[in-house]
Amino acid sequence: MSKIATKRQVKTEPRVERPRLHKVILFNDDYTPRDFVVEVLKGVFRLNETQALNVMMTAHRKGVCVVVVLAQDIAETKAARGTEAGAAKGYPLRFGTEPEE
Repeated sequence: MSKIATKRQVKTEPRVERPRLHKVILFNDDYTPRDFVVEVLKGVFRLNETQALNVMMTAHRKGVCVVVVLAQDIAETKAARGTEAGAAKGYPLRFGTEPEE
């Protein structure tokens, strides 16, 4: 009787990494009306009234505030939409993104 060598097959599933998250940051300016900032936060980022007021006031006091943390492509799209909403009304409203550590 001969021995048959068999290789053991190991089923491996590809390891999928979670997308890197990015922070959307609101930058304070001295020209954009507070009410307009709150409306943009509610419309673009779907924050409720209280959340939008808190984010706006934090940015006003500290100069910047993290609005939300999202996947990179979504964060960049929302930041661009928020900035464009300000530009459409002639305000220097600005949102940016950066990777979350």
